[in-house]
Amino acid sequence: MQRINASIGFDRKLWREDIQGSRAHAAMLASQGIISSSDEAEIARGLTLIETEIAEGRFEFKTELEDIHMNVEARLAELIGPAAGRLHTARSRNDQVATDFKLWVRNALGRLDSDIKALQAALIDQAEKHASTIMPGFTHLQLAQPITFGHHLLAYVEMLGRDRSRVTDAHRRAEDCPLGAAALAGSPYPIDRRSTASALGFSRPSANSIDAVSDRDFALDYLATAAILTVHLSRLAEELVLWSSDQFAFVRLSDGFTTGSSIMPQKRNPDAAELVRAKTGRVIGDLNALLIALKGLPLAYSKDMQEDKEPVFDTEDTLALALAAMTCMVADMKVNADSMRRAADRGYVTATDLADWLVRTLGLPFREAHHVSGSLVKRAEARGVQLYDLSLDEFRAVHTKIDERVLAVLTVEASVASRTSEGGTSPDRVREAVSAAKARFL
Repeated sequence: MQRINASIGFDRKLWREDIQGSRAHAAMLASQGIISSSDEAEIARGLTLIETEIAEGRFEFKTELEDIHMNVEARLAELIGPAAGRLHTARSRNDQVATDFKLWVRNALGRLDSDIKALQAALIDQAEKHASTIMPGFTHLQLAQPITFGHHLLAYVEMLGRDRSRVTDAHRRAEDCPLGAAALAGSPYPIDRRSTASALGFSRPSANSIDAVSDRDFALDYLATAAILTVHLSRLAEELVLWSSDQFAFVRLSDGFTTGSSIMPQKRNPDAAELVRAKTGRVIGDLNALLIALKGLPLAYSKDMQEDKEPVFDTEDTLALALAAMTCMVADMKVNADSMRRAADRGYVTATDLADWLVRTLGLPFREAHHVSGSLVKRAEARGVQLYDLSLDEFRAVHTKIDERVLAVLTVEASVASRTSEGGTSPDRVREAVSAAKARFL
């Protein structure tokens, strides 16, 4: 029973928040005349001693005391005597743990936002360097249209921006303080919940004492945000794996983020990127674990809710590592612009530009222009050449009104430069987007 019941093995992570909450609670009790000022002073002194012991690694965590709350309270009694017994007046472990955990998650959200911002900064820096570096764009992993590498990287900056907005939303929804809800029904003492909420950095006390002790939406918000973020990290990791392969050779990852083979000396395996990609399953699993643990729980508190912390703690550790690795890889990667440019010149990636020219210049309906462009692609394929290698006579054999002006739109440089619509891939637009991203996110 002791082994299955105890949570001190993992909830010791909440020691700072537990001491912070106890300080605020004791101060409120004294200000309301519920405990004496001398008892409050002794409690504050004892909590400071415990804080120092834990920070210096001298605190003995005891499994028989179950959790961080009872470990701190028992040590407080050893240090200051009977005054320690007054600390738990007008609170329960139910509202205590909900408060501690919510404080921890709010702090974790702040750390997460900072880590995402660092990755955005690395991506924006590379995008600025490669605003005019041409690469092939893909749909269905097939060559589609030429784009710039900077434009491609900025797509991830936008994804991460949405992740940061979810972090902000999650923090906003965690603004109500559970402390003072007690076990589930509130307290008969004349407590001031607004003062403790303010002292702990919350905007307000929770509106319903039952909801206050049974709510773990703030943890789900954190995990859901993390799960979406790791999907984005996984997509970028997959592209780093592809781009660093010999088949693509778009980027080179340094020895610091690749490994060799036990038997093949030529290998440079992108292990860091592969591991970031794999950790997505772990974080999604953490979200599922808590969703399933909470499913069907009657109000208010049940011991099932002790299973809320390990998935969240695991996700924070996983995210911190994955984001640090990804940020370093992005900042460190070397771009092979020549290889990107050569790849962009395959697969008739300017066929859409040809169709657009037929619409703009000759006034053809787009569907007809699409057919003409497709016919010219087939002609080029049959000869084993690119569209710009066809002679003007060959163009006119498909459509008589085509003239020499068409030749100017068939290079990848012309294609990229023409994509000047807002949010487009032209180098000028990418430079504008880089400046805008710096202003929005950094």
